Amino acid sequence: MLFNSFEFIFVFLPITFFVYFYLNHKRLTEVAKGFLVFASLFFYSWWNIVYLPLILLSILFNYVIGRQLANHDKNERKYSKKALLSIGVFFNLSLLGYFKYSDFFIRNFNMVFDSNVPLLHLALPLAISFYTFQQIAYLVDSYRSETKEYDFLNYTVFVAFFPQLIAGPIVHHAEMMPQFANIRNKVKNYYNIALGLFIFSIGLFKKIVIADTFATWATNGFDKAEVLNLIEAWFTSLSYTLQLYFDFSGYTDMAIGIALLFNIKLPINFNSPYKATSIQDFWRRWHMTLSRFLKDYLYIPLGGNRKSEVRTYANLFITFLLGGIWHGAGWTFVFWGALHGLALVIHRFWKRMGFRMHALLGWFITFNFVNVSWVFFRAKEWDDAIKVLKGMIAIDQIYFPVALSGKLHFLEKYGIGFSHFWTSHISANFVSFIWLFTGLILVFFFKNSIEMAKNFKLSYRTALFSAIAYIVSILSLNKVSEFLYFNF
Repeated sequence: MLFNSFEFIFVFLPITFFVYFYLNHKRLTEVAKGFLVFASLFFYSWWNIVYLPLILLSILFNYVIGRQLANHDKNERKYSKKALLSIGVFFNLSLLGYFKYSDFFIRNFNMVFDSNVPLLHLALPLAISFYTFQQIAYLVDSYRSETKEYDFLNYTVFVAFFPQLIAGPIVHHAEMMPQFANIRNKVKNYYNIALGLFIFSIGLFKKIVIADTFATWATNGFDKAEVLNLIEAWFTSLSYTLQLYFDFSGYTDMAIGIALLFNIKLPINFNSPYKATSIQDFWRRWHMTLSRFLKDYLYIPLGGNRKSEVRTYANLFITFLLGGIWHGAGWTFVFWGALHGLALVIHRFWKRMGFRMHALLGWFITFNFVNVSWVFFRAKEWDDAIKVLKGMIAIDQIYFPVALSGKLHFLEKYGIGFSHFWTSHISANFVSFIWLFTGLILVFFFKNSIEMAKNFKLSYRTALFSAIAYIVSILSLNKVSEFLYFNF
């Protein structure tokens, strides 16, 4: 079930909200918690119930392993605690690897050995990338004796809580369980409800009105056009850069807003990443809970920066290379991860040498690097990426609309042409450029939703703002759209 669907907004969410708080009002707190689990699993199964046994198996297995890890020391087990953790991590990675990467490895095996092993054509279970990482973090925390809550129902709520189940944010056991246990969170909090609806409305608007609009031009440029001139190529790449941001941050806003209705605070996942002045700054602002996971459960266990300088560079590169693979089973994702790993290595070396750069130049380089690297992230095939990048440097393929030829004809001596079809390959027009300009202004100069929420006060102004965003979004709910990160 999608957040941006009629059945979720007008049926599932209201019923779940009122039944949950009614049961709590009757002091049936455990029943209310059980109902929340049932509702979350129903939400998960709506798309395809085939995935339900898999997530239940994953939850049960990790709960048992986590409990054994937590009780290992006091029960004086004969088996090694580290071996038990290894079994748990291996199980999770095997599950993810089997469903997500089997065909990728078979294709490459066939290519290298000129064989013909048939593909498995497995359907990717919904949210498996997210709940796998979340539960690996839980096992590691249990190994470190950092978890204190071991009730199975509570653990199931922690994994399956529907606002964050499908695409994050990736949450920690320790930051969620005290909130579910807090008795004050069992009663309706009208400030949280107002704030939650405010953030949800912003997220819905970002997804439906903005991201889905840019999706049209990005799809035309990447998937449909055979060639792109310079303006079309830049328009295509920037459209996807904006689509991805408004899509994913819009989803996160909705998740944070919905969770607040239930008095649960999810961690911040975006902090205006396109304002970043370095690649390190970018990863502190983009998909922040994934960055936290990669740092705590991959970079630091690899040795972090505690070893030699060369080892630190290697750890950085490996962390982001694996981060790229986590996003998708394809060489373009691997290359995208490698690009970011390499950029972070260069950034660290630059800082170590004591070099400095003006913040504005740092922002310019960072944004353009991120924009170009997203081309590999989005392209379905290498040829698509090369097509877009080739267009972005095609300085002999610059065309302006014929309507401007009278005033700008002097540009012809510099090789700039005029055409009625200057953006025909991506079906863009003057209004499209207004959208692009507005989108860039919003991400560069305006406060993000979390910054707006910090100063939130329930007033006619905020109510009107939320109502307009909500109504415009609802009126736009007439087309098929999915969240980009659902496939990751």
